[in-house]
Amino acid sequence: MSEMSFEQMLEESFKTIRNGEVVEGTVIDVKPDEIVLNIGYKADGIITRNEYTNESNVDLTTMVSVGDTMEAKVLKVNDGEGQVMLTYKRLAAEKGSKRLEEAFENKEVLTAKVAQVLDGGLCVIVDETRVFIPASLVSDSYEKDLSKYKDQEIEFVISEFNPKRRRIIGDRKQLLVAKKMEQQKELFAKIKVGDVLEGTVKNVTDFGAFIDLGGADGLLHISEMSWGRVESPKKVFNVGDTVKVFIKDINETKIALSMKFPAENPWNGAAEKFAVGNVVTGKVARMTDFGAFVELAPGVDALLHVSQISKEHVEKPADVLKVGQEVEAKIVDFNEDEKKISLSIKALLAPEEAEEADADVADVDIEAVAQEEE
Repeated sequence: MSEMSFEQMLEESFKTIRNGEVVEGTVIDVKPDEIVLNIGYKADGIITRNEYTNESNVDLTTMVSVGDTMEAKVLKVNDGEGQVMLTYKRLAAEKGSKRLEEAFENKEVLTAKVAQVLDGGLCVIVDETRVFIPASLVSDSYEKDLSKYKDQEIEFVISEFNPKRRRIIGDRKQLLVAKKMEQQKELFAKIKVGDVLEGTVKNVTDFGAFIDLGGADGLLHISEMSWGRVESPKKVFNVGDTVKVFIKDINETKIALSMKFPAENPWNGAAEKFAVGNVVTGKVARMTDFGAFVELAPGVDALLHVSQISKEHVEKPADVLKVGQEVEAKIVDFNEDEKKISLSIKALLAPEEAEEADADVADVDIEAVAQEEE
């Protein structure tokens, strides 16, 4: 048997590697676009920037250092220049795929940074493996603009795992729904009718505002926003406003709210403030053919009948009065049970005319007034 040459002995001392094999090596040189590994083979291993990460224009000198130990997968034993081409990102993706498969099977909650915002959803990267979260599964409510999620860390679960079709789907919505259900359960366990709470305006409509109470939404109807008159909720509230409300009613999962706090009821002490004979000042709030309604306080309107506007004959209130006009009048009738107050400007003119005013007011069609107020 012939003796081996030194070169042959040296070559025999190196291990044998194959395409697809996973090797471990030590970083012996790093350039911005290339990593050189000593993998115990007769040639060094090379990892290019494209085979290290999916991110473009990354400076590899900021990612690894000489002396670091890392694993990589062999792409080509000989790249034509006597070097071994390696990939780090594909090996990481394989490990990531396995990691995601386990997370899918175990329904594990994952956390990752949003790498890309697309027209149809979000893209996150888990161990170099791409996970797509459709827009419909990003939130528990419709969101037109997803750009706010860029670079945010979000939690999600894997709802579909099919790597052969390159289809790995994430779901954030079910976590939010589950969390909200738990919060709702906790909220309903501790609230009751009459409780005063702080909430955040979530949505405003023509008929009211929906208030987030921290676990469930309550409806603040337009009729419960103030003791006074509210023309449009959108003129009073903005989304995000913090409001103080109390629970008026609870019906299963529906919560009715109110801001008409009893202590602030303008009819408190009304018998004294609006006693017959008192002279008051108010603003004309609205008018009908038979009279004008004058706001004496937010939530307290009084009727100034057309016959009580002037000692002269007035055909229609609009002929002499304007909405928003301030008027002074005398209270000639007060009914606290029905919350009705009658006024007279004529009664301020002379004592003898006051008696006539009282008689005229007594003849007012109360039913017509009630219908008008409704």
